Amino acid sequence: MAEIDLFAFEREARGEGYCRIAGGDEAGRGPWAGPVFAAFAVLPDPCPIEGLNDSKQLSREQRRRLYDVIRAEATAWGVGRAEPEEIDRYNILEATRLAFRRAFETLDPAPDFVLLDYIKLPWMRVPHRAFAKGDALSASIAAASILAKEARDRVMEELDGRFPGYGFAKHMGYGTPQHQEALRRLGPCPIHRRSFKPVKALLPETEPRHATLF
Repeated sequence: MAEIDLFAFEREARGEGYCRIAGGDEAGRGPWAGPVFAAFAVLPDPCPIEGLNDSKQLSREQRRRLYDVIRAEATAWGVGRAEPEEIDRYNILEATRLAFRRAFETLDPAPDFVLLDYIKLPWMRVPHRAFAKGDALSASIAAASILAKEARDRVMEELDGRFPGYGFAKHMGYGTPQHQEALRRLGPCPIHRRSFKPVKALLPETEPRHATLF
Protein backbone atom coordinates (compact mmCIF):
# COMPACT_ATOMS: atom_id res chain seq x y z
CA MET A 1 0.00 0.00 0.00
CA ALA A 2 1.41 3.36 -1.06
CA GLU A 3 2.25 5.80 1.68
CA ILE A 4 -0.09 8.80 1.87
CA ASP A 5 1.44 12.14 0.92
CA LEU A 6 0.17 14.31 3.78
CA PHE A 7 1.26 17.50 2.05
CA ALA A 8 -0.45 16.88 -1.30
CA PHE A 9 -3.45 19.14 -0.58
CA GLU A 10 -1.23 21.90 0.78
CA ARG A 11 1.04 21.65 -2.26
CA GLU A 12 -1.96 21.80 -4.59
CA ALA A 13 -3.22 24.97 -2.87
CA ARG A 14 0.22 26.57 -3.14
CA GLY A 15 0.25 25.70 -6.81
CA GLU A 16 -2.94 27.76 -7.14
CA GLY A 17 -1.17 30.75 -5.59
CA TYR A 18 -2.15 30.45 -1.91
CA CYS A 19 0.55 30.96 0.72
CA ARG A 20 -0.92 30.47 4.19
CA ILE A 21 -2.91 27.22 4.21
CA ALA A 22 -4.70 26.36 7.43
CA GLY A 23 -6.04 22.96 8.40
CA GLY A 24 -9.04 22.78 10.72
CA ASP A 25 -10.51 19.98 12.81
CA GLU A 26 -12.63 19.42 15.92
CA ALA A 27 -12.66 17.18 18.97
CA GLY A 28 -15.47 16.21 21.27
CA ARG A 29 -18.68 16.22 19.26
CA GLY A 30 -19.78 12.82 20.55
CA PRO A 31 -19.18 12.92 24.33
CA TRP A 32 -22.00 13.34 26.83
CA ALA A 33 -20.08 15.90 28.88
CA GLY A 34 -17.64 18.76 28.52
CA PRO A 35 -17.00 21.38 25.84
CA VAL A 36 -16.45 20.76 22.15
CA PHE A 37 -13.12 22.02 20.77
CA ALA A 38 -11.91 23.11 17.33
CA ALA A 39 -8.47 24.11 16.12
CA PHE A 40 -6.62 25.47 13.10
CA ALA A 41 -2.96 25.12 12.21
CA VAL A 42 -0.94 26.84 9.49
CA LEU A 43 2.24 24.84 8.91
CA PRO A 44 5.46 26.28 7.48
CA ASP A 45 6.80 25.18 4.09
CA PRO A 46 8.92 23.16 4.34
CA CYS A 47 7.52 21.69 7.55
CA PRO A 48 10.01 20.40 10.14
CA ILE A 49 7.41 18.57 12.26
CA GLU A 50 7.77 14.79 12.18
CA GLY A 51 5.09 12.27 13.17
CA LEU A 52 1.97 14.19 12.14
CA ASN A 53 -1.05 11.92 11.84
CA ASP A 54 -4.74 11.72 12.67
CA SER A 55 -4.88 12.34 16.44
CA LYS A 56 -6.96 9.17 16.91
CA GLN A 57 -4.06 7.11 15.55
CA LEU A 58 -1.56 8.54 18.04
CA SER A 59 -0.86 7.58 21.63
CA ARG A 60 -1.49 10.15 24.35
CA GLU A 61 2.26 10.58 24.79
CA GLN A 62 2.70 11.25 21.07
CA ARG A 63 -0.12 13.79 21.14
CA ARG A 64 1.39 15.57 24.14
CA ARG A 65 4.73 15.88 22.38
CA LEU A 66 3.28 17.02 19.08
CA TYR A 67 0.96 19.49 20.80
CA ASP A 68 3.98 21.41 22.06
CA VAL A 69 5.94 21.03 18.82
CA ILE A 70 3.05 22.27 16.65
CA ARG A 71 2.51 25.35 18.80
CA ALA A 72 6.23 26.12 18.64
CA GLU A 73 6.74 25.50 14.90
CA ALA A 74 3.43 26.47 13.27
CA THR A 75 3.21 29.73 11.34
CA ALA A 76 -0.09 30.29 13.13
CA TRP A 77 -2.42 28.20 15.25
CA GLY A 78 -5.64 28.70 17.19
CA VAL A 79 -7.89 26.72 19.51
CA GLY A 80 -11.53 27.50 20.30
CA ARG A 81 -14.24 25.87 22.37
CA ALA A 82 -17.99 25.92 22.94
CA GLU A 83 -19.37 25.11 26.36
CA PRO A 84 -21.99 22.48 27.28
CA GLU A 85 -24.57 25.23 27.79
CA GLU A 86 -23.96 26.42 24.23
CA ILE A 87 -24.23 22.87 22.91
CA ASP A 88 -27.63 22.55 24.59
CA ARG A 89 -28.75 25.98 23.40
CA TYR A 90 -27.68 25.79 19.75
CA ASN A 91 -27.23 22.00 19.10
CA ILE A 92 -23.92 20.22 18.74
CA LEU A 93 -23.32 21.11 15.07
CA GLU A 94 -23.83 24.85 15.58
CA ALA A 95 -21.77 24.80 18.78
CA THR A 96 -18.96 23.07 16.87
CA ARG A 97 -19.14 25.78 14.20
CA LEU A 98 -18.94 28.37 16.97
CA ALA A 99 -15.80 26.72 18.35
CA PHE A 100 -14.29 26.79 14.85
CA ARG A 101 -15.07 30.48 14.51
CA ARG A 102 -13.47 31.28 17.85
CA ALA A 103 -10.34 29.35 16.85
CA PHE A 104 -10.22 30.99 13.42
CA GLU A 105 -10.46 34.50 14.84
CA THR A 106 -7.24 33.97 16.83
CA LEU A 107 -5.09 33.13 13.78
CA ASP A 108 -2.34 35.66 13.14
CA PRO A 109 -1.42 35.91 10.36
CA ALA A 110 -4.79 34.96 8.90
CA PRO A 111 -4.80 32.14 6.34
CA ASP A 112 -5.65 32.67 2.69
CA PHE A 113 -6.89 29.09 2.16
CA VAL A 114 -8.42 26.53 4.53
CA LEU A 115 -8.62 22.72 4.49
CA LEU A 116 -11.36 21.18 6.65
CA ASP A 117 -12.21 17.69 7.84
CA TYR A 118 -15.68 17.40 6.30
CA ILE A 119 -17.60 20.20 7.99
CA LYS A 120 -19.36 23.15 6.39
CA LEU A 121 -18.71 26.55 7.98
CA PRO A 122 -21.23 28.99 6.46
CA TRP A 123 -19.53 32.01 8.06
CA MET A 124 -16.17 31.36 6.40
CA ARG A 125 -15.29 33.80 3.60
CA VAL A 126 -11.77 32.51 2.96
CA PRO A 127 -11.48 30.03 0.06
CA HIS A 128 -11.71 26.55 1.55
CA ARG A 129 -12.13 22.86 0.82
CA ALA A 130 -13.71 20.18 3.02
CA PHE A 131 -13.33 16.45 2.52
CA ALA A 132 -13.81 13.20 4.44
CA LYS A 133 -10.97 11.71 6.52
CA GLY A 134 -9.08 14.97 6.23
CA ASP A 135 -7.13 14.34 9.43
CA ALA A 136 -5.59 11.25 7.81
CA LEU A 137 -4.95 12.91 4.42
CA SER A 138 -3.64 16.40 5.22
CA ALA A 139 -0.76 17.36 7.49
CA SER A 140 -2.39 20.68 8.36
CA ILE A 141 -5.68 19.05 9.35
CA ALA A 142 -3.79 16.37 11.29
CA ALA A 143 -1.96 19.11 13.22
CA ALA A 144 -5.28 20.81 13.99
CA SER A 145 -6.78 17.51 15.15
CA ILE A 146 -3.89 17.05 17.58
CA LEU A 147 -4.30 20.57 18.96
CA ALA A 148 -8.05 20.17 19.43
CA LYS A 149 -7.87 16.68 20.94
CA GLU A 150 -5.02 17.39 23.36
CA ALA A 151 -6.47 20.75 24.44
CA ARG A 152 -9.80 19.08 25.18
CA ASP A 153 -8.22 16.16 27.03
CA ARG A 154 -6.36 18.56 29.30
CA VAL A 155 -9.56 20.44 30.10
CA MET A 156 -11.41 17.19 30.84
CA GLU A 157 -8.62 16.16 33.22
CA GLU A 158 -9.01 19.49 34.99
CA LEU A 159 -12.79 19.06 35.16
CA ASP A 160 -12.31 15.60 36.65
CA GLY A 161 -10.88 17.30 39.72
CA ARG A 162 -13.83 19.67 39.96
CA PHE A 163 -16.44 16.94 39.45
CA PRO A 164 -14.98 13.72 40.93
CA GLY A 165 -16.60 10.34 40.61
CA TYR A 166 -17.50 10.40 36.93
CA GLY A 167 -14.10 9.36 35.58
CA PHE A 168 -13.74 12.29 33.17
CA ALA A 169 -9.94 12.01 33.16
CA LYS A 170 -10.27 8.45 31.85
CA HIS A 171 -13.13 8.52 29.33
CA MET A 172 -13.06 12.28 28.54
CA GLY A 173 -16.85 12.47 28.71
CA TYR A 174 -17.62 9.71 26.20
CA GLY A 175 -20.43 7.25 26.91
CA THR A 176 -18.39 4.38 28.31
CA PRO A 177 -19.86 1.80 30.70
CA GLN A 178 -18.00 3.56 33.55
CA HIS A 179 -19.60 6.87 32.61
CA GLN A 180 -23.03 5.31 32.28
CA GLU A 181 -22.74 3.76 35.75
CA ALA A 182 -21.57 7.04 37.28
CA LEU A 183 -24.45 8.91 35.67
CA ARG A 184 -26.97 6.46 37.11
CA ARG A 185 -25.35 6.67 40.53
CA LEU A 186 -24.61 10.41 40.75
CA GLY A 187 -26.92 11.98 38.21
CA PRO A 188 -25.80 14.68 35.75
CA CYS A 189 -23.31 17.34 36.86
CA PRO A 190 -22.98 20.92 35.53
CA ILE A 191 -20.80 19.96 32.56
CA HIS A 192 -23.12 17.27 31.20
CA ARG A 193 -24.85 17.99 27.89
CA ARG A 194 -28.47 17.97 28.92
CA SER A 195 -29.76 17.79 25.33
CA PHE A 196 -28.09 14.40 24.81
CA LYS A 197 -30.54 11.53 25.26
CA PRO A 198 -28.63 9.44 27.89
CA VAL A 199 -28.21 12.56 30.06
CA LYS A 200 -31.70 13.88 29.43
CA ALA A 201 -33.17 10.59 30.63
CA LEU A 202 -31.63 11.15 34.07
CA LEU A 203 -32.64 14.78 34.55
CA PRO A 204 -35.02 15.66 37.37
CA GLU A 205 -38.58 16.27 36.17
CA THR A 206 -38.33 19.87 37.37
CA GLU A 207 -35.31 20.71 35.19
CA PRO A 208 -35.93 22.31 31.76
CA ARG A 209 -35.39 19.87 28.91
CA HIS A 210 -33.97 20.34 25.46
CA ALA A 211 -34.60 18.57 22.21
CA THR A 212 -33.07 15.12 21.94
CA LEU A 213 -29.96 15.09 19.76
CA PHE A 214 -28.58 11.57 20.24
